Amino acid sequence: MVGLIGIVVIFAMVFGGYILAGGKLGIILKSLPFEMMMIGGAAIGAFLISNEMSAVIHTLKDIGKVFKGPKWKHDDYRDLLCLLFSLIRLAKQNQVEVERHIEAPNESELFSKYPKIQADKEAIAIICDTMRSAAMNYDDPHQVEEVLEKRMEAALHHAMHSSHALQTVADGLPALGIVAAVLGVIKTMGSIDQPPEVLGKMIGGALVGTFLGVFLAYGLVGPFAAKLKTVIDEDAHFYQLIREVLVANLHNHAPAICIEVGRQNTPAHMRPGFSDLEEALKALKQDAA
Repeated sequence: MVGLIGIVVIFAMVFGGYILAGGKLGIILKSLPFEMMMIGGAAIGAFLISNEMSAVIHTLKDIGKVFKGPKWKHDDYRDLLCLLFSLIRLAKQNQVEVERHIEAPNESELFSKYPKIQADKEAIAIICDTMRSAAMNYDDPHQVEEVLEKRMEAALHHAMHSSHALQTVADGLPALGIVAAVLGVIKTMGSIDQPPEVLGKMIGGALVGTFLGVFLAYGLVGPFAAKLKTVIDEDAHFYQLIREVLVANLHNHAPAICIEVGRQNTPAHMRPGFSDLEEALKALKQDAA
């Protein structure tokens, strides 16, 4: 919703100010289809050249995040801490029983309590792989932490490709606008024998290319790339929380301490309150009793 409001504000302020200043939209609207064809078409072509098809599809899917915002919400962080508490507590009581859950998470009644987390392949893979490491009695928890850190860095780097691709397009749009403007000037020079009022309109149409390239770069595509980066960074905290809790477990801390470590490392605006989380954990203990 905020993203849509931002787009409306951009168009209203730019074109509203232009009209109030006495500008006429006619020359812009007349030139827009042709300028958009040149600038937008060149930008799309350059985007396709510089990316694999899988990356193109990934970027197109990620554009929706600009309007939807982060995938993981406040309640999801609480649910994650509850899930990790159940797994750690069960692992300390019965290691064989917890292996049944981590070997088949899609069939696990523990994971099925939290369908949104269960549906996320990356979250489930991190949880299950790290719990297997705990079952193998790793002598050095720092080694597991280092492996997790590298894994998350690689995942974040891959996730950021959409933002980088959009930013590259934004960086190139002003130059493509100049290309369209130069073509407009060439067209104008070919009609130099025309009256001044005709030449004026042709020059104005050529300048629409420069305007459009800069407007798209800094008014739309650039902000899209920045917002997408923010959303991806925000979602990355969810996976980092898994690492913090499970590494604390590898150090043989009590389940409640592991969960508190995770809660303290949750972003402030997503962090469950201590009393709220305690109530949720008490309910889990009562259900397990």
